[in-house]
Amino acid sequence: MRLSRYFLPTLKENPAEAQIVSHRLMLRAGLIRQQAAGIYSWLPLGHRVLTNIARIVREEQDAAGFHEILMPTIQPAELWKESGRYDDYGKEMLRFTDRHDRELLYGPTNEEMVTDIFRACVKSYRDLPILLYHIQWKFRDEVRPRFGVMRGREFLMKDAYSFDLDAAGARRSYNRMFAAYLRTFARLGLKAIPMRADTGPIGGDLSHEFVILAETGESRVFVHADLVARDILAEAVDYEGDLQPLVDSWTSLYAATDEKHDPAAFAALPEASRVEARGIEVGHIFYFGTKYSGPDAMNVTVQGSDGKPVHPEMGSYGIGVSRLVGAIIEASHDEAGIIWPESVAPFRVALLNLKPGDPAADALAGELYAALRAAGTEVLMDDRDERAGVKFADADLIGLPWQVLVGPRGAKEGRAELKRRKTGERHELDKAAILERLLG
Repeated sequence: MRLSRYFLPTLKENPAEAQIVSHRLMLRAGLIRQQAAGIYSWLPLGHRVLTNIARIVREEQDAAGFHEILMPTIQPAELWKESGRYDDYGKEMLRFTDRHDRELLYGPTNEEMVTDIFRACVKSYRDLPILLYHIQWKFRDEVRPRFGVMRGREFLMKDAYSFDLDAAGARRSYNRMFAAYLRTFARLGLKAIPMRADTGPIGGDLSHEFVILAETGESRVFVHADLVARDILAEAVDYEGDLQPLVDSWTSLYAATDEKHDPAAFAALPEASRVEARGIEVGHIFYFGTKYSGPDAMNVTVQGSDGKPVHPEMGSYGIGVSRLVGAIIEASHDEAGIIWPESVAPFRVALLNLKPGDPAADALAGELYAALRAAGTEVLMDDRDERAGVKFADADLIGLPWQVLVGPRGAKEGRAELKRRKTGERHELDKAAILERLLG
């Protein structure tokens, strides 16, 4: 993609309304534009990141055995009245009526709707477990939306739901998602720590939130150092086997947010094992049994193996996909701008032609651009008629993992600089060596 033809409205100054790093950088780097309080349009660069995150989330959900569906954003109020949550949810729920005076709502979550789908389609224990997920926009009317996409009113969410015959089966489904979340966040370039959590308005008695470590995090966290050093991607995860030992090994070590923190238990750890940091919640999983399927709610039954009706056991699992864009930036940035992990970067390479119109610079930049694209590498070439300083600043701001700097002097000798955005490391190399580094 040529930047001269790309829609990338960057800003030089920090917007006054942006209070945290990710909000400032997302606005300055042209990822989003605010349309109303807590509601944003996703511009091309931001949409590419959002798409990359959703792709990784989908791949890990599919690998864990969950099946994608798509439920509507608008839900009938009667389902929520049936579950008992319609009046309990509060003013965060946007309620309205259509032209036929039917009561509707803009879904903040989908437990009721997916339960209704299940009861209409599943009748026998032989069909269980049922594992479903979707990625859809949600709306919660926050009284004071702030921090950009970190606490907006409209947001993109991956929510998944499991239906099992009994509590043991529900725990197996919960463990599947526990492992899938660890893998998902690791693939996104994040260090996520599972921590016991309150269940909130969703309900239930087993819950973990996944918190990433970031200096600008919204809450204090207290973690055993072994959890910070551990790499789930180096471990074998067998979704058809018993995942309880894996879950136990991750939850047996100390990890707590402010709300659940036990100072005495934390102090009992060896000093070298105590990590106190800031954290951002990026995912939450719940097991809540028959809260929605039971006789006091939506009264869903399937035929058990003995022929008697059974209320299926349920779980619910959420990842804030749009929130993750902000969270990744909070965890990975410097004074110059964003530093994208390669897995989610909108482009992998920023190719800067520092003097368009110079024959040697044009030729070398064009050759590198063509070779990278032919190899399937996504590259954004800055071919604008701008000063080199402007191009350097914009490249650092948008934070692509690699920069190739083509100037007229080096180009005459067939050489350019290769810069890694994360470390700032730079090397002057010929074209072949640059391509080997980027494509090897």
